[in-house]
Amino acid sequence: MQIHKIAKQVIIVGGLTGLLILTGCGQSSNKTPAGSAPEVAVVTIQPQQVVITTELTGRTSANLVAEVRPQVGGIIQKRLFTEGADVTAGQVLFKIDPAHFQAIYDNARAALGRSEANLSAIRLRADRMRELVADKAVSQQEYDDAAAALKQNQADIQFWKATVETASINLKYSSVTAPISGRIGRSSFTEGTLVTASQPLALATIQRLDPMYVDVTQSTTELMNLRRRLEDGSLNHNVKVRNKVRVLMEDNTKYPWEGVLQFRDVTVDPTTGSVILRVVVPNPKGVLLPGMFVRAELEEGVNEKAMLIPQQAVTRDPKGNPLTLTVDAQGKVQQREITIDRAIGDKWLVSSGLAPGDRVIVEGIQKVKPGASVKVVPFAADSGKTSGEPKNAAPSSAKSN
Repeated sequence: MQIHKIAKQVIIVGGLTGLLILTGCGQSSNKTPAGSAPEVAVVTIQPQQVVITTELTGRTSANLVAEVRPQVGGIIQKRLFTEGADVTAGQVLFKIDPAHFQAIYDNARAALGRSEANLSAIRLRADRMRELVADKAVSQQEYDDAAAALKQNQADIQFWKATVETASINLKYSSVTAPISGRIGRSSFTEGTLVTASQPLALATIQRLDPMYVDVTQSTTELMNLRRRLEDGSLNHNVKVRNKVRVLMEDNTKYPWEGVLQFRDVTVDPTTGSVILRVVVPNPKGVLLPGMFVRAELEEGVNEKAMLIPQQAVTRDPKGNPLTLTVDAQGKVQQREITIDRAIGDKWLVSSGLAPGDRVIVEGIQKVKPGASVKVVPFAADSGKTSGEPKNAAPSSAKSN
């Protein structure tokens, strides 16, 4: 009995001891070790010179287009070109049966010869009648008839000369020639087809492909914003530089030749609220074809004091407004609402909300809140993550002109 009582007391004491050990372990695991302020990586805002560009979409078109149509009617005897080949101005493309036009020409030449052959005799008779009427040997009426016959013969000669010229032109038109030099497309008519003068359907179309036009559209809103930035001094521009245009193909590859901005249209399209900008682009190798979709990068000007921050440094509030966190002189986090102009590569161009010298948090944003004290380290950008050329602008290290 005594042994049983002692064993029971040992069990109770052991249980209490284990409970105290477990409680102590739990309390020690819940203790947060005293640590330093969270570490964040920051970039310091330094104004820099950036060339601001605008990317616009558009389509290519030939700078010269001519539709080949017959100017006389007849049966096509021959087609004298290869579809898709380059042709030169004056080259014969189609041959229309010339027999009918040759006969008209020959008839007109014969009639002209007959009138010219009669001219000498009629003139001599009129001269004799003039002498005889002076001597009262013939009547005045006979002289008037002879003089009228001479004038009629002279008029006939002029008429038949014009008829010969017309017949010669029509005979020449039986050979359909290229009005311009360029690349000819497919033929709409084959040999043996009857064609008519000035028919609505063209026999073929010739397009000059070097240089090419690139017609892009720009909204009036963008145009007014550009003018405002130029007027208030936010952008400086050089006319020679601004007129240069880079072209991007459909697969995002760069076109090897730069274009030149030729003009901005003066009329706004009421359906789209945009204007047409025409760019002239060299096309010596025929890479560009009419109707291709391309993008054009136009240089707007140079921002001498551009403020750029990495895109990962920007967050959004529930309304979508861009926000960023900065570290003040006391090492505390401050929240800033900023205004973003556009993306430049992997960075944002900030137009307001930040000032030179501000330290913007890039990494560690999730670990801090406004008002918290932080430890600052410089942000090391991974150059390997930068992809290609800037989409809307390109930093420039050269001095602006």
